[in-house]
Amino acid sequence: MEVILMEKVANLGDLGDRVRVRPGYGRNYLLPQGKAKPATEENIRYFEERRAELESKARELREAAEGRLERVRELALTIRAKSGDQGRLFGSIGPADVAEAAVAAGVELARREVRMPEGPIRACGEYELAVQLHTDVEGTVKVVVAPEEE
Repeated sequence: MEVILMEKVANLGDLGDRVRVRPGYGRNYLLPQGKAKPATEENIRYFEERRAELESKARELREAAEGRLERVRELALTIRAKSGDQGRLFGSIGPADVAEAAVAAGVELARREVRMPEGPIRACGEYELAVQLHTDVEGTVKVVVAPEEE
């Protein structure tokens, strides 16, 4: 299946690229999400007419993500959790907990933007977690997991 990308897609291509993808990926992900359109003559003409508009929109989204990244970098999140005597948590801290703490601190951060490749946090301490706010904008946020005070 050949598609025209309507926005940058990680590991696939940039805005306006014509790429070949597996039919299921195109049908079930790219097309419903609005990330691509089938590469028909009509859609190619439509894209070329709107290219400048789509590029300016993509530029605005990237600049907004870079602005958010500066606020995220300045942030030091403290999350309190129940823990045992040796600092092991009774539960775990996942991306949703980090995003919730960031929103409480006044910085917009979504759960899907927090990257935890080693899995959830299961012990007290300081952690540097990766955040990806846009396909081209990545950074880190400092998270301190402290025991709950009783």
